[in-house]
Amino acid sequence: MTSGMEIKAKRRQMYGKEIKSFLIRLILFLIVLFILFGLVFGIRPMKNNDMSPRISAGDLLLYYRLQQTYQPQEVIIFEKEEQIYTGRIVARGGDSVVITEDSKLQVNGSIVMENEIYYKTPQYEDGIKYPCNLEENQYFVLCDFREGAKDSRIFGPVEKSEIKGNVITVIRRSGL
Repeated sequence: MTSGMEIKAKRRQMYGKEIKSFLIRLILFLIVLFILFGLVFGIRPMKNNDMSPRISAGDLLLYYRLQQTYQPQEVIIFEKEEQIYTGRIVARGGDSVVITEDSKLQVNGSIVMENEIYYKTPQYEDGIKYPCNLEENQYFVLCDFREGAKDSRIFGPVEKSEIKGNVITVIRRSGL
């Protein structure tokens, strides 16, 4: 027969193995999370309504960090002046951008028809001078809420190195 002491020793040994196994799984899980959300993806709340009505303040943005090329109409997260911004690419390297006095966006001499932008695109008095000719690895980024948003009209082109990633999905705050 097995004594009570032997049973307690076996239980301790069994619990020790389970705890060790749990800790190893927990560490592996944390490493995978770090790789996914520290290196591949990012999550960021939208702080203001600069991308309204498509993205509102309080929405969570899931973005992909490893993309190497960016196209017009992509929504990106970028850093300028030690601040993080969200905006839509409207032009890329080699393009020439003009915001006309009657609030129209021109890229390479053609007026851009933006069917999903509901606001005029005014020039800013304190902003950049036009035409803005983009060099390789530069992007002209505008917010969807064009009247008062802080974007390339104020601080000029966004360098590729300043882009944190492109937004792949939006989690609405009303769904949280």
